[in-house]
Amino acid sequence: MGRITLDKVQKKFGDVEVIPPLDLTIEDGEFVVFVGPSGCGKSTLLRLIAGLEDVSSGEIRIDGTDATDLPPAKRGLAMVFQSYALYPHMSVRKNIAFPLKMAGLDEAERNKRVERAADVLNLTDYLDRRPGQLSGGQRQRVAIGRAIVREPAAFLFDEPLSNLDAALRVGMRLEISELHERLKTTMIYVTHDQVEAMTMADKIVVLRAGHIEQVGSPLELYHSPRNLFVAGFIGSPKMNFIEGAEAKKHEAQTIGIRPEHITVGDGPWEGRVGVSEHLGSDTFFHVHDTGLAETITIRAPGEVSYKAGDTIRLAPQEDKIVRFDGNGLRIA
Repeated sequence: MGRITLDKVQKKFGDVEVIPPLDLTIEDGEFVVFVGPSGCGKSTLLRLIAGLEDVSSGEIRIDGTDATDLPPAKRGLAMVFQSYALYPHMSVRKNIAFPLKMAGLDEAERNKRVERAADVLNLTDYLDRRPGQLSGGQRQRVAIGRAIVREPAAFLFDEPLSNLDAALRVGMRLEISELHERLKTTMIYVTHDQVEAMTMADKIVVLRAGHIEQVGSPLELYHSPRNLFVAGFIGSPKMNFIEGAEAKKHEAQTIGIRPEHITVGDGPWEGRVGVSEHLGSDTFFHVHDTGLAETITIRAPGEVSYKAGDTIRLAPQEDKIVRFDGNGLRIA
């Protein structure tokens, strides 16, 4: 079991409030991602759940038990950090088994759990190697293996892929998602990368300045953002925002439209093509001088023949326009 409930949890450093009182429930078996810009409080919130930071007020419950004042070792959680923090002089086997040895498990039980974790993580052939003989992705899997053997109520990941190159990040993203499918254990994952959040999460928690801006599934947040911040943060390239007379036509202060919801051809908007980004299956091009916004980004399928300086007409899909009021809140 791994149901985690935060009830009016607050964190202050001296007089500075970094996490205003918030409520959040993470259901057993969910893959929840905390996402937001640097300094939004996502890692601090994870550390509060782990017990690595003291709660200033409020209550944290794990499977219904008050864990607010429990030390980290008593919470039944396992944390995977951004740095692998492996012992370089120990073999992979000993690194994975180390928390079990510290917990006093006998050697037979330690070996059984290590073999099982190694099998899940495709590390069986590397158990007798040392960390220095492994790639970055393999070392991260060892760090995850060290968490798995503890058989925790939940896994806590603090930006675990930040030290990997782009190709390894994609591979490890898939591996962690597949691991969740196999283990069915609660996972809380912190990242500033909204692509990671969109591709991995059952539920995303979007944070800004310690506040929860919105909680929902990836597609909920993408199609029905609660406010301008969420609309601009979720999605790559981000949503186009337009103010002025065009927004007033829709009885809004601001309107937003995703790059894929604008088609090129006959339409009410006109602009000049700037930079194009050809990605093979998609092309993103940036249109200027529309009189609507500094730049309008458009997502087109495949290769397009437009070049810098071309004048084009644009047609927004009216039913995909999102309206926002003067406070930046979505108008239903």
